[in-house]
Amino acid sequence: MKNIKYLGLGLAISLLSTSCDEEFLNTQPLGEVSESAVWRDAGLAEAFVTDLYSGLQQGGFNEQALSSLTDEAIFTHPGRNINTVTEARSNPQNPGWIDGTRNWPNMYNSLRATNIAIANLSDPQFPNTGGIVDRLLGEATFMRAYFHHQLLRNFGAIPLADRPFTLDEETYELPRNTFQEVVDFIVADLDRAADLLSDHNPIRGRANEIAALALKSRVLIYAASDLHDMATASANSDVIAGYQNKELIGFTSGSQTERYQRALDAAKVVLDKASGNMLDLSAPLPHEEAIQTYMNNSLSRNGGEAEMIFGRYFLSQKPEWGGRHGLHNGPNGYNNWAGNTPIQLLIDDYQMMDGTEFDWDNEEHASAPYEDREARFYATFLYEGAPWKPRSPANQARDPLGQIQTGTYEVVNAQGEKVTHFGLDTRNSPIEDWNGSYTGYYLRKFIEPDPNFVDQNTWQEIPWPHIRFTEVVFNYVEANIALGNDEEARNWLNKIRFRAGLPATDASGEDLWNAFINEKRVEMVHEEQRYYDARRWMIAPETLGRQADGISIVGTLKPGKELSIYRYDPEFYDYSYEVIEIDPGKENRLWLDKMYWMPISFDEMQRNGNLIQNPGYGD
Repeated sequence: MKNIKYLGLGLAISLLSTSCDEEFLNTQPLGEVSESAVWRDAGLAEAFVTDLYSGLQQGGFNEQALSSLTDEAIFTHPGRNINTVTEARSNPQNPGWIDGTRNWPNMYNSLRATNIAIANLSDPQFPNTGGIVDRLLGEATFMRAYFHHQLLRNFGAIPLADRPFTLDEETYELPRNTFQEVVDFIVADLDRAADLLSDHNPIRGRANEIAALALKSRVLIYAASDLHDMATASANSDVIAGYQNKELIGFTSGSQTERYQRALDAAKVVLDKASGNMLDLSAPLPHEEAIQTYMNNSLSRNGGEAEMIFGRYFLSQKPEWGGRHGLHNGPNGYNNWAGNTPIQLLIDDYQMMDGTEFDWDNEEHASAPYEDREARFYATFLYEGAPWKPRSPANQARDPLGQIQTGTYEVVNAQGEKVTHFGLDTRNSPIEDWNGSYTGYYLRKFIEPDPNFVDQNTWQEIPWPHIRFTEVVFNYVEANIALGNDEEARNWLNKIRFRAGLPATDASGEDLWNAFINEKRVEMVHEEQRYYDARRWMIAPETLGRQADGISIVGTLKPGKELSIYRYDPEFYDYSYEVIEIDPGKENRLWLDKMYWMPISFDEMQRNGNLIQNPGYGD
């Protein structure tokens, strides 16, 4: 990319005021390009549009993950403002942790850049050779829709940024548009982007026609949800019922059924144009093949590339753009940071291989909770005894097999005495005792599994899926269930289950709805879906408000058995498993209905006196 130096939100225009000669005054400073020059050159214009994607930042690969604000995970390290959200203490002065891809000022900064691009590309000063103007304009229009949708699903309706505001406009006095106006604006942008991009082949990491149509599907299924139907939401929440500006958080008129039909139609367009990966099966995949297929989808490899509709890609040779997901979330016994660790509530929602529910009251399940689970379980988590990569050379003697150790075990020392061995991946680890899971689990999904890949030393190139095909399938299933089309919903839900190696479901009515909720929970785990789904379905009080939990594991040597170096081995050990709650002193989870939205910060309210605060946060 050619270098472009920015001044604020626009491109710098160099104004030199010295007493030197005219030739010097007319010299273009190295490293700077005038704004007018950018829009006369196709290459510079493309560089500007390329920079719009920087608003996506690291995607969902931040050290703190949105999953730790849900019943998927808990964040291991204190002092990051995550507890402010999970304990329902968010307020306009301290909203709690919110990353740059959901941050109000960041999104408006990005929106200003998109509007500069759209305004200039709408009156192009260079030839539309090969349709480059249409492509760049389509990409900029898509990104404007994307940034608006990020604001909408976190804050409700917001002031629309539909043009590049000038300095003499009262830009800080714009009121919030209505929820319906924002939805309609985003959809119109996505329709336009899809049309502009329809004749262009997809470019990895850039907006394309299918991405625009898929995002439209997401926006419309969100809009149809109970949280945004004010009659339904008010009946389920006193906070919403008492809010005086309901038009800012949902639809105060119109038919929810019609909104679901629009969402269904939008999803079906995508399903007719794309196919995803291995969603044409008529029977369940064999278990091992299902594990590998799911891993391929999450790694975007070996067929999994077909799942990716719109992703954020990384290059290991450019550390500032490399993924550090393995370092951030891998086990401490591998010298990683154990950041966002899965909780037992999530683990228990993964079914058995035969499609039955896991049940701690079932003695067979409770005595071996990690055996015979569905394929996605093994592709998603690292758990006691799970095979993983080789330890560092300094620690391979402690664990020659490369197995995850999250319990405490008996071993026999050189004197023949039984002593306690603390697992290498616990908070009592002899390798690192400060980074370690409180829950007894680690994340495997999105982490480079190559045994030669050392997470601390190399930036992985696994992309972040902003939108993947299976999400659109779920949107279609959800709309069909809402409209009473159970057979069509089951047909597509079972395509996902077959790929996961699970038998078909024959559920209907409320049972089908519950099966859908759980299917999406385990399929889309750690993809920033649960945070929004639990809210828009209004199941957050019963799900996100639950106290986080984990597992305590003890391995006792069987009579006559001896091991001096621990390994997971049921022939040598009797294992006991006990579900434990996370100490409330670390995180005491609570749900209050104000948490359906993030508060608009005090600074923004002070800057713009026409903003109206979200329900539950006061004026």
